[in-house]
Amino acid sequence: MTEKPDKESKTEEATEKKIRDSVDKGQLPFSKEAPALASFLAILVFAIFFAQDSAVRLAGFLAIFLERADGWSLETQSDAIALYRIVFLEISKVVGTLMVLLIAAGISASVLQNVPRFVLDRVQPKMSRISLKEGWTRLFGAKGMVEFAKSLGKMLIAGAFVIFTLQEAQTRMLAGMVTHPFAFTDTIRDIFIQIVTAITLVMVVIAVADILWSRFNWRQDLRMTRQEVKDEQKQTDGDPLVKARMRSVARDRARHRMMSAVPQATLVIANPTHFAIAMRYNRDKDAAPVVVAKGQDLIALRIREIAQANGIPVFEEPALARSMYKQVSVDSIIPSQFYKAVAELVRRVYQAGQKPRPNTNSMLEAT
Repeated sequence: MTEKPDKESKTEEATEKKIRDSVDKGQLPFSKEAPALASFLAILVFAIFFAQDSAVRLAGFLAIFLERADGWSLETQSDAIALYRIVFLEISKVVGTLMVLLIAAGISASVLQNVPRFVLDRVQPKMSRISLKEGWTRLFGAKGMVEFAKSLGKMLIAGAFVIFTLQEAQTRMLAGMVTHPFAFTDTIRDIFIQIVTAITLVMVVIAVADILWSRFNWRQDLRMTRQEVKDEQKQTDGDPLVKARMRSVARDRARHRMMSAVPQATLVIANPTHFAIAMRYNRDKDAAPVVVAKGQDLIALRIREIAQANGIPVFEEPALARSMYKQVSVDSIIPSQFYKAVAELVRRVYQAGQKPRPNTNSMLEAT
């Protein structure tokens, strides 16, 4: 069982492939404080723009409900259900607005951090999720300690702000108790807004720090060892040894195929020991001579041996062989600048009586 590389050995930045694989698996940086900040913002918006009207409407309903308690019939079960629906509907009008704001804020905070995507790997059962060792590491590891420190810091700072705000508002609350009930609700609302605003400001600082930390920690977790980078490079580009072997096999197959085509050649042009070009010319099929094989040094000697064994003429033309070797390709027609020289050699082959006289006028006219 292989051990996971420790963080000290992960000295290389994550490659694009590693980051892409992490994104595909749904392993993205995510700040839990961002949705919390969005929730406090939603509460603040509700308190500023909706709380007063909702409270007045609910207070008016409750006043009528309590003053006329004897007007509500509760003789049957249907009467009780009807009364319950009326009360529930009025309360829902107040709470519903707040719930919609909270849901919208939470979804927006998550979407703004990462684009939603369905990842099957995240919902598949894994033993690590029920492992005591993994759970202990999550609770008391570096991430667990950071989460604990954040929670403790939030509680202490938010608590300090709340206590400070309440101390400042103590005089206002005492003065509001002797005023009209509706005026006192405005006082409570203002104090509530101050408390939520203070907590929201604290959450802004914590959320920004947590977003930066989560992205930094995500990058750190994705760091790779040098061996991992090399292995990934091999997977992406292929093992150099395997690729070299494949190229060698491909060259051997091409050489074998080329040598098997030499017996069908019409003539071979050679530089005594260094170059050899075998060409085929069939006036019914070929517009010009076609190179069926070419080689240098040992391959050139092998081409000559096969040609001599099959009675194919070999012309030693050093200058022409060198020039053609650099410019011709196997299984291709020779370039036009060689038509005249090669046509003369083809004519000599056929004049020797080895094959019917070909029509080489087309090549000569092309030059």
